[in-house]
Amino acid sequence: MKVVFVCLGNICRSPMAEAVFRQMVKDRGLEQQVVIDSAATSSWEQGNPVHSGTRKKLAKVGISTDGMYSRQLSSVDADADYIIGMDSENMMNIKRMMQGKTNAKIASLLSFAGSNRDIADPWYTGDFEQTYRDVCLGCEALVEEIQKKLQENGESNGEKF
Repeated sequence: MKVVFVCLGNICRSPMAEAVFRQMVKDRGLEQQVVIDSAATSSWEQGNPVHSGTRKKLAKVGISTDGMYSRQLSSVDADADYIIGMDSENMMNIKRMMQGKTNAKIASLLSFAGSNRDIADPWYTGDFEQTYRDVCLGCEALVEEIQKKLQENGESNGEKF
């Protein structure tokens, strides 16, 4: 199962979601079944490291962003099972960029938690705490969905049932 989180620059929200989700997947022993990545809809930040606000917030909860750098969403992401956007503008751009290239479920992160709210961009708001809370809310619901799908497909902890 492959999941790609997407925001505008891939330096704040989507790498936060990637790192948080990676930890949740690891905590459930699913890291052998789930590939996790993140990308941007723009090329503005390509090659840049994760924003210092995201790094600081995640460090406080013991999650590392080492080795993560911004990259743009591309055809290499077409094989994803899920392409997850952080806000409605990202969703429009993801759909445009991936039109006809993927069978992935394209959805907003908070939709998995039953909300149609956007995850606010802390680049503009400066509120990395609120972004973190929203990311955790969406990631928790997403990992539950994926865990159910893996169980339905007979996979758990790298073993077939």
